[in-house]
Amino acid sequence: MTARFTFDLTATDGMARTGVIHTPRGDIRTPAFMPVGTAATVKAMMPESVAATGADILLGNTYHLMLRPTAERIARLGGLHRFMNWDKPILTDSGGFQVMSLADLRKLTEAGVTFKSHIDGSKHVLSPERSMEIQKLLGSDIVMCFDECPALPADRDRIAESMRLSMRWAQRSRDAFGDRPGHALFGIQQGGLERDFREESAKALTRIGFDGYAVGGLAVGEGQAAMFGCLDFATDMLPRDKPRYLMGVGKPDDIVGAVKRGIDMMDCVLPSRSGRTGQGFTRHGVVNIKNARHADDPRPLDEACTCPACRNYSRAYLHHVFRAQEMISGMLLTWHNLHYFQQIMGEMRDAIAQNRFAAWESGFHAMRAEGDIAPL
Repeated sequence: MTARFTFDLTATDGMARTGVIHTPRGDIRTPAFMPVGTAATVKAMMPESVAATGADILLGNTYHLMLRPTAERIARLGGLHRFMNWDKPILTDSGGFQVMSLADLRKLTEAGVTFKSHIDGSKHVLSPERSMEIQKLLGSDIVMCFDECPALPADRDRIAESMRLSMRWAQRSRDAFGDRPGHALFGIQQGGLERDFREESAKALTRIGFDGYAVGGLAVGEGQAAMFGCLDFATDMLPRDKPRYLMGVGKPDDIVGAVKRGIDMMDCVLPSRSGRTGQGFTRHGVVNIKNARHADDPRPLDEACTCPACRNYSRAYLHHVFRAQEMISGMLLTWHNLHYFQQIMGEMRDAIAQNRFAAWESGFHAMRAEGDIAPL
């Protein structure tokens, strides 16, 4: 096991890449999908179950954990890994995105952000320095810079102002992070959908120097076509020998399109959130298990899937427990969705290594276009 954070790029196919991120807590196979454990738990899942789906790394949320139970308490209890019983790598976001979404509860200055807790209204300050301190207390393996992310659409002046503030905060984050062997700090590229601002941001981050680079400020309402259009130029502006992380993405076809454009890491709440609302992602698209057509269907959600929900339970059962509001409904559908997302990642890693990504991608889209199996 390595004592350092390193990245090996093992194969490329067009812009798509596969490799391994080595960390003291284990290897992360890329492209990687990170399940989101917002409040030190992937909702409706045991940590062992998340690992069983094939996840190499989880995401934790700085904003939520600093408010409850607090980073200081987690540090006293041995750090986030021990606290939530997850011994593989953890990436923590900086808290910036959640704070920015509290537009009516926050005040933004050069120093940082003052905001009111959505839980009890208490007042807090988050700055680059405080974000680094919190993430150190949590003990996360990959730390994200503190940045500001404007909602799109926004005018060029607003995007430029926000991006340059984020770059100043990136330098302060780097300074505050210090020298922490075995832990990594990622910078976050901003600039909206503007090519010149994305380039300015990438150059600023590269000058500062980070262990990995994220593409931030996408999947915030701009639509898939605009996001892909931005990734067509933004990804390649970042250093080739470092991991590239697209934040907050996404649906299966978003993930495939991002990998096609050179992205190595992604995260999204979608598999778990959708599982709790009765949606199952399959090779044939999205199945709404709440629909009456499933009430008498003895077939599995996906006959080719090896997850417990598909191996051991029928659509009729999944329909029943969702309608009855039983907890097992969210548990089974979340397990299935996370398994499916990890299956996509594994298939893409294999396809890139074998130089057949284009063929795999066309098969992926063709099968989804067929739609769900016909009702009985």
